This record gives sequence, structure tokens and C-alpha cells, in this order.
Amino acid sequence: MSRLRPSARSVPRRTTALALVATLCLAFVTTTASRAETLTVFAAASLKNALDEIAAGFTDQTGTTVTLSYAGSSVLARQVAQGAPADVIITASADWMDWLAEQGAIDPTSRGDLTSNRMALIAHGAGQPPADFDAASLRARLAHDRIAMALVEAVPAGIYGKAALAHLGLWDALAPQVVQTDNVRASLALVAAGEAPFGIVYASDAQAEPRVSLLGLFPEDSHPPIRYPAALTKRSRSDMAMAFLMELRSTTAQRVLRENGFIRPETRP
Repeated sequence: MSRLRPSARSVPRRTTALALVATLCLAFVTTTASRAETLTVFAAASLKNALDEIAAGFTDQTGTTVTLSYAGSSVLARQVAQGAPADVIITASADWMDWLAEQGAIDPTSRGDLTSNRMALIAHGAGQPPADFDAASLRARLAHDRIAMALVEAVPAGIYGKAALAHLGLWDALAPQVVQTDNVRASLALVAAGEAPFGIVYASDAQAEPRVSLLGLFPEDSHPPIRYPAALTKRSRSDMAMAFLMELRSTTAQRVLRENGFIRPETRP
């Protein structure tokens, strides 16, 4: 009994069909892997509202999941230097990004200022009257009440806030009243909850919390310019990291930042 054999024509047809199936499967796997990619971003706590919105839009466009980790810039910088699995880092201080560059922890060619900010004085509750920012008036307004600030020797918001008070000649007098927190959003939360009557935070933070009143902005020359540099980390392995960094600098992302109280870096000296 003769064995059935494929005809000469059936072999290439079957091979072609199998090749087509393999190609479609590879395309599906590649697309799925791309869409399933996760991007990890370390960012200064003050960016939370704006960056949450920007990251959500990026995920909708690309299918890439963006994991956001917020903290004080000093904490984030040290974690990245120690090898934390971040693809992008955004600090609220050029000094901490300079330090990361010295540690060889970022790609210096990817670095650029993302946005800027102002320092603000806030009070618990809505509808509080504005403050005068001459030394005598401000000292009388703050009296002996507690003032929430981020860590004044390590966290950018605390460093800027201390500089602003020192510029007005008030730091030495007010230092005993200062309650220091790990990051600026923790200071904002204390004032919002009424646990501290006053706080010194970023202008964007004051806008983000309806339970506090913005009493006014500190003079621009009272503290160093507030910059938010962003960069890729040296350990980043994500193909989407640079795409996200470019999205942060896009017209859409800059509009979101402005709506959340940030300002463009070039508007500051």
C-alpha cells in the first residue's frame, strides 16, 4: 500500500501559510509587549496633581503604564544614586540633579528644565486676608503660631522657604515655630488639616488645596530660582523613557503644568 505524500505544490503553500501565521503571532507578541511596558518615574512631591494628569494622557496615547513615585527631591536623588529602578527623575532643585550627575546616575544629555514655581505663604481655612510681606507686618501676622515647612536643610521647598525668611530677616525669630516635614505636600496637609495655622509651600501647592488660603507670594529675589530639571537615569532600560521625557516638554504637558500653578522656567531670572 503506497504511502500518501504531499504533492510538490502543497509544500510551498503549507510553508507560506505557516510563515504567515508565525509573522502574525510575532507582531501580536511584539505589540502586546510594547503596550504592556511599565515606565517608572520618580518626581518631586509638588508635581503630583499635574504629573498624574500628564502620565494618564501618555498611557492613553501609548499603552505604556507609568508608575509614579513622589517624595522630596533629596530622598528621590539618593534612591536613584543607590540604584533604585527609576527610568526618569524630576527634582525641584538643580542642585540635586547636579549631584546625581556627579554620581553618574543620570544621562546628562537628556537633562532639561521642565518648569518653575514660586514660594507662597498659606493659612488654614478659606477666605483668609492676604499678608503684607514687609518684615514687621509678616512677623506680626505669624505671631507665635506654628509654620509647616519641608526639611529646611535637605528638601528644596524647605531650602527655598528658609532663604525667603532669611532674606526678610525673619528666619532666626521664626525658626522655633517651624514644623519640618519630609516633603512639601506633607506641609500642605498639615495646614489643610489645621494642625499648623501657617505654611510655606509652592504656589502650585496652594492652588491644589481648597482648604487653605494663599496669603501671598514671597518676593522673587528672596530665594534662588525654582527649577524642575528632568532627566533619564543611567539604569533606564525602557524604550518609552525618552518618549515620556519629550511628552513632558510638549505643548500639552506645559499647558497642564500652567493650569496647576507652575510657570515656565524662562519667566524667572
